[in-house]
Amino acid sequence: MPDGNQPSPSTSVETARSDAIARTRSDVARLHSELVRYGLVVWTGGNVSGRVPGADLFVIKPSGVSYDELTPENMILCDLDGNVVPGSPGSGRSPSSDTAAHAYVYRHMPDVGGVVHTHSTFATAWAARGEEIPCVLTAMADEFGGPIPVGPLAIIGDDSIGRGIVETLTGHRSRAVLMQNHGPFTIGVTAKDAVKAAVMVEDVARTVHYAREAGSVIPLPPDIVDRLYDRYQNVYGQKEDDRR
Repeated sequence: MPDGNQPSPSTSVETARSDAIARTRSDVARLHSELVRYGLVVWTGGNVSGRVPGADLFVIKPSGVSYDELTPENMILCDLDGNVVPGSPGSGRSPSSDTAAHAYVYRHMPDVGGVVHTHSTFATAWAARGEEIPCVLTAMADEFGGPIPVGPLAIIGDDSIGRGIVETLTGHRSRAVLMQNHGPFTIGVTAKDAVKAAVMVEDVARTVHYAREAGSVIPLPPDIVDRLYDRYQNVYGQKEDDRR
C-alpha cells in the first residue's frame, strides 16, 4: 500500500489525465489563432481539435464563438463518440458543428492526434470543382507525398464527413483532403501538425491555381516525389519536431 506521503496510483493517473486535458485545451485554443493569422477562416467558420494523450477524449472549439473569445476554459471536451463530457469546463455550450466528423476520424485513425477544417479560399475553390490538386511542386511532395485528393460530397449533421475523410485518406500519404463542395480537412500526429497541413494545403492550392492560369503545369515524376517525401519526413527539421 502507498505510505502516507505517496499519492495512490489512481490519484497519479487522474492527475496525469487532468494535466493532459489542460494542455490539450490550451494548445487547441491557441492554435485557432493560427487559422486567423494565416487567413484560413472568416467569421466563426473552421475548427481545430486535438486528441487528449492517453485518454479516449478530444478537445474542440464551441460552435459559433468568435475566435478572439476562445480560451482554454471554453474549449469543449468530448468522448470519441462526439458526446460532450458532462460537468467539464465549456460543457454548457454546443460544440462545433463538425464534432461528429472529428470524432469519426479519431475512432478510426488511432494515429491521428489533431484534425483541422477551414474554408480557405483557394483550397475550397478546388473542392468546389471536385478536382484534386496535382503534385507539381516540390513543397507538395515534401509535405503531402503526392496530390491532394478529393473526398465525397457529405452533409454536416452526422458522421458522413468523417467517413469520407477516413475513406479518402486511408492508405494515402496526404494529410489533407478536399471534401467536395465543402473545403479542406487536414489531419496530423498533433493538432499543431494538422494546422501546419491546413496552412500548407492553402499555400499549394494558391500556387498551383496561379500556375495553371499561366499555362500547363508539369507533374513531378513519382520517383522524385518519393525521394522528396522521404527526405522531408525523416531528415528535414529537428528531432523534436511533431512528425519525428
